[in-house]
This record gives sequence, structure tokens and C-alpha cells, in this order.
Amino acid sequence: MRHQIKLTGLRVFGYHGVFDFERQNGQDFYIDCSVWIDGTKAALNDDLSKTVNYADLAKALVENAKSEPVDLLETLAQRLLDMVMNLGGGDATGMIQKAKVTVHKPNAPIVYDFSDVSVTVKAKRS
Repeated sequence: MRHQIKLTGLRVFGYHGVFDFERQNGQDFYIDCSVWIDGTKAALNDDLSKTVNYADLAKALVENAKSEPVDLLETLAQRLLDMVMNLGGGDATGMIQKAKVTVHKPNAPIVYDFSDVSVTVKAKRS
């Protein structure tokens, strides 16, 4: 049975961007992340070790997004997705069957009125 675990609007202050002022001043980024797992064993046994702990997922996303500034949202989103697909250890290795990560940059340096800029990437285990 496939279960989706979804984390929406995770706020991270980072220094990503092409312009010097973005790297110096930083800004808020928001991350949405969905992972799909076979959660049957977790649900039947009420066992956290058989699922993806969303608190651990949030921590990993925040720590990764705060590290090593990059120019492009595409680069950051792909880096986060790669990290998510490789989360785990022990029973959790390979648990994530599919993932989707969206990185939002609502304060992007655009001279027009807008509400958000985002990049979404997806991956699926073969």
C-alpha cells in the first residue's frame, strides 16, 4: 500500500541567488516535499522505524538548504531531491519509492508584482 508523506511550506533562511545582495543579505525560501513509501508495515505495526519520520525529513531539508549557497533554484531543488531519495539507514534504506521537491523563492528579485517563483523536481526509484 503506497502512502504519501507531505511536508508543505517549510521555511528556510538561505543565501542562494545569482546577485551579490542575495548572497550577502539572504532571504526566506519555502520547501514543499512529498515522499511516497510502502507504509503497510508501519501502519499495521504502529512502528515509526518502518516509515519516514517527517521531523527527520524536515531537519535534513533545512540543514541541506542552509548549506553551500548556489546560484539557481534548479540546483538547490535537485540537490534536495537527491538527498531525499537517499535518506535512511538500516530499515529505511531505499524506503522512499518516489519523491517531489518544490523550492519557492517568494522574494525573488523581479521588478513586477508576483506572488511566488518556484522550481519543482521529481524522482522515482526504478
